[in-house]
Amino acid sequence: MAGFINSEDLDEVRTRARIDDVVSSYVTLKPAGAGTLKGLCPFHDEKTPSFQVTPARGLYYCFGCGKGGDTVNFVQEINNLSFREAVEFLADKYGVRLRYSDETQPVGLSRTRLFDANAAAAQFFADTLRTGEGKPGRDFLAQRGFPPEAAQQFSVGFAPRGGRDLVSHLKSKGFRDDELMEAGLMRKGGWDYFRGRVVWPIRDAGKGVLGFGARRLFDEDRIAAKYINTPETPIYKKSHVLYGLDWARTAIGSTSQAVIVEGYTDVMACHLAGIDTAVASCGTAFGADHAKMINRLMGDHASSGQVIFSFDPDEAGRNAALKVFSQDSLFSASTWVAVEPTGLDPCDLRLQHGDQAVRDLIAARTPLYRFVMANIVSRYNLDHADARLAAAREAAPLVTSIRDESQVETYLNDLAFLVGLDPAIVRREVSATRQKTSISHRPDPPAEPTLPGATLPTPDDRRLLSERDTLKLILQAPSLFDSDQPWYGLEERDFTHGAYRALFRTIISFTGGLPRPTAVIDRLAHEDLKTLALQLSVEPPRTELTPRHAHEYAAKLKVLTLDRDLGEVKSSMQRTNPTINPDAYQAMFQQMIDLEVQRKELIRLSAGE
Repeated sequence: MAGFINSEDLDEVRTRARIDDVVSSYVTLKPAGAGTLKGLCPFHDEKTPSFQVTPARGLYYCFGCGKGGDTVNFVQEINNLSFREAVEFLADKYGVRLRYSDETQPVGLSRTRLFDANAAAAQFFADTLRTGEGKPGRDFLAQRGFPPEAAQQFSVGFAPRGGRDLVSHLKSKGFRDDELMEAGLMRKGGWDYFRGRVVWPIRDAGKGVLGFGARRLFDEDRIAAKYINTPETPIYKKSHVLYGLDWARTAIGSTSQAVIVEGYTDVMACHLAGIDTAVASCGTAFGADHAKMINRLMGDHASSGQVIFSFDPDEAGRNAALKVFSQDSLFSASTWVAVEPTGLDPCDLRLQHGDQAVRDLIAARTPLYRFVMANIVSRYNLDHADARLAAAREAAPLVTSIRDESQVETYLNDLAFLVGLDPAIVRREVSATRQKTSISHRPDPPAEPTLPGATLPTPDDRRLLSERDTLKLILQAPSLFDSDQPWYGLEERDFTHGAYRALFRTIISFTGGLPRPTAVIDRLAHEDLKTLALQLSVEPPRTELTPRHAHEYAAKLKVLTLDRDLGEVKSSMQRTNPTINPDAYQAMFQQMIDLEVQRKELIRLSAGE
């Protein structure tokens, strides 16, 4: 078994892989003051950003769900990796050569190797498209309006028809059978997974190749499905990926708009037409996990954003719209539909009418509620009064589920117009539906986010503010306490809360230099204490990070300790008879005077004098 990763190499990975650079591949971050960045947490659903990144200390923390750590921890959590795999992933991405205690490379399958195999396969497919064997692929793309330069821009490729070309090529590059099987590039018997098809690489937000989508070209293709995708692998989960995300991520974050289309060529057509927020799901319907990705990319502007779906105007399109509508509450942004009346998808629309027609399609979007409402009403024969009432009753839940209360009256009138009824009648049906829903389907109140572990002190406990603020300074800028007097005289007993005291005990256990926050967190054994250390490492300090302020905070904390000591001495003096025990009483009196002198000096220091 391979040994431990060299600690110097691990430090180099953490130094090169900046936390803000890594996290921004998955989350839209905005400046939040005091050298911090904020965004929507990628680990739980939220509409108000509580996920904070502190680049100067290389840490992240979510004040909503309590998850946090450094760059390696983030990659572990977001990609479900082991610690070693996360370090290797970052080392490969940022060009750090890892050394191991026994100078051997790790054995077994590595996610980094799967990414490498996919990247090599993507290059092979792209190269093949430009050869004579790739002519059927080029012809298909040309017929869809994509010249060679467009294919190159989107890294489109062609899988040879031979059946073993890709596997042979990748083996020559040093990849093993088990790695190719695990990556979904090889079938049993050593056959290529994709044969005789146009191939699109599917990348994550960081441009790593997760897998592929492929379109059937030949009638003799043994696989009848028009499109096939990479099977589920450790790095490719179809419910967690969106095609085009690597191009659209930045635009979605900056414009708070996302356009969801149904195919690879539709994504290409949109981007070439200037709709640079277009993405598509891969081999599965758009679902809850996809919605979470869009919310995170839009960040704290999601509530004013728009998610626009492009559906076909047929039964399949209507069903897709109904499915999305059932998940509408998952979106922070408003939801819209862009449907071309004659049934053309964005790719065909661009091919027949040009780029402007695609832009016009998206601009002419209609609210999702209205689209679904019209489709419900269209199933009824409105020539009959009972059918009009039945249509209003079926569509009434749409009106009651509208999130923006200011729009309810508008949609109520829309429904009345569509079914041909007096608005008062429709209002009555909507009210009846709302009342029924509130009685029989009253939702549970949302759970308040809680910090893990009941042993943690609350951040707003005024009795402990000095302890918390002092530890913040120690963790965020330990060099401020680099003086002749270690930690400006602070001791464990200056911290009254058990968690704060245990954290300070760990900090002063380091010898030979001032510890970094990540080193302190690594040394803590209790998960609650790790959480506390993360909180304090990213919480904005109440003052400037200067030696003077560090000295002042330490002095304030010492004053509180002296106050407690004085209280105990005075209590003992009250219980001591100076006539019976004059020596003990005199000793306590002198101790009280000494403490008062110390307290006066510390108060002067705590005031910055």
